[in-house]
Amino acid sequence: MLVHICCSVDSHYFLQKLQNDYPNEKLIGFFYDPNIHPYSEYQLRLLDVKRSCKMLRIELLEGDYDIDSWLKAVRGFEKEPEKGARCAICFDRRFEVTAQKAFEIGEKKFTSTLLTSPKKSLKQLKHSGDALADKFGIEFIAPDYRKASGTQEQNILAKKDSLYRQDYCGCLFGLTMQRDRQQKLADELFSPISKQILPESIESRIKLYEKRWKYEESNIKYKIVKERFLNWRQTSALLKVKREVTPAHFLPYSILKSGYTRGKIDSNIRDLYYMNRDEVKFITLDSYNRLVKKNFTNIYELIYNSPSFEEELKVRSQLIRNPYDLSLIVVVKHIPTQKIELIYKSDVYQDVKEVIIKLS
Repeated sequence: MLVHICCSVDSHYFLQKLQNDYPNEKLIGFFYDPNIHPYSEYQLRLLDVKRSCKMLRIELLEGDYDIDSWLKAVRGFEKEPEKGARCAICFDRRFEVTAQKAFEIGEKKFTSTLLTSPKKSLKQLKHSGDALADKFGIEFIAPDYRKASGTQEQNILAKKDSLYRQDYCGCLFGLTMQRDRQQKLADELFSPISKQILPESIESRIKLYEKRWKYEESNIKYKIVKERFLNWRQTSALLKVKREVTPAHFLPYSILKSGYTRGKIDSNIRDLYYMNRDEVKFITLDSYNRLVKKNFTNIYELIYNSPSFEEELKVRSQLIRNPYDLSLIVVVKHIPTQKIELIYKSDVYQDVKEVIIKLS
């Protein structure tokens, strides 16, 4: 039986139920989910599915990440709500590719872990699966593992085996609508051009779960715990000197209350140069290089190849000893001597992140 897999939380429970109910079937997992955005989230979910299938000794196949085809299929349905027409198109697309794959490899049955997701319509899924089964001359298996406290059992198992628990279905459109309702920043969609890994970003989660995999392969005991912390994302930044755009780099946890300010440098103390408004501070690239122990030759090089987030936090802490200071700190090649304009926006917000602790 070919089993379409959407995520580890759904598949880990679903696959074990199938192993019990269909003991004579060889189960083959098929991860085909071009609906998952961004691609880093796709990689993270695939990583966790690989771990789950390894634990359950189930072969796993990966389908194409043909996102262009998926986007074309749902065009015009971007604003549909969850369980609406866009979701039906999405299921049809993934089920059709799964049914075709089952037919190609000679499997007579196929199913999907989407059936166990509490956020999906069982009726909608079964209708789609049955139609495709008829088309390819195979059987669609649609067990209802949600009933009889199945969803609770699924959540208990996911917690027990430390699975990655995503908090949105997968697609860009569902994510943005969900974050709008929650009045939260969709920080999953932030990816700096420098490829700097931001706190509680998808990339940071990938690093954490890769470390977990290494610990498990080395039989190292660990614990994944959650921490509440102050997160930060920069959304826009522009520096003008005498109305000319000037290359600039902005340190983490910089904020500007109104989003716009203008003024002049009126003093300096050691490496910091103080603007006469809104607590804005400047440092030269030479000072930055000395503090971070790098040798950037210009601001563009710094922007595209920034040091790690943690290294930049150390720079900030060396410049300002107060850990609660959120002043805007700007790195420039030369300190401006003429009129300065700054357009800058960032978000500082409470967040929760997972941390892996080595126990032995």
